Amino acid sequence: MDALDRKILTELQRDGRLTVTELAARVRLSVSPCHRRVRDLERSGAIRGYRAVVDPAALGLHFEALVFVTLRWEDRDTVIEFEKAVAEVAQVIQAQRLFGEPDYLLRVATADLAAFQRLYDEQLAILPGVHRLTSTLVMKHVVDDRPLPQ
Repeated sequence: MDALDRKILTELQRDGRLTVTELAARVRLSVSPCHRRVRDLERSGAIRGYRAVVDPAALGLHFEALVFVTLRWEDRDTVIEFEKAVAEVAQVIQAQRLFGEPDYLLRVATADLAAFQRLYDEQLAILPGVHRLTSTLVMKHVVDDRPLPQ
């Protein structure tokens, strides 16, 4: 990956709806080579996809929590079962496996505190292998969905 590829990635992270013509102009490249580079970045996996960034409030999701999960055991089967089950919980909008303790960090979005409590009691607490859940509420997003540094 060279400096031109990095410029293309920077521009697409800012606005994934750019046409190839607009993108080429921004990175000072002709359209055909720009298009070829974008295709190569997609094929290599550097560009994993395109999406719309949606305001959670527009969907009625006004409440967000971070849930730290500690598993009872960390054997292969428990980890696989837990990760498969957590991937099925629609309100979990991000899940990360961590080194050390806790084992996982889940970012959860719900309509309100009551909806979060139901989710916590009825789905999160019964995930396979869960030993302990600890949650904290998100007060405000200070840095959110920032493009990756180049």
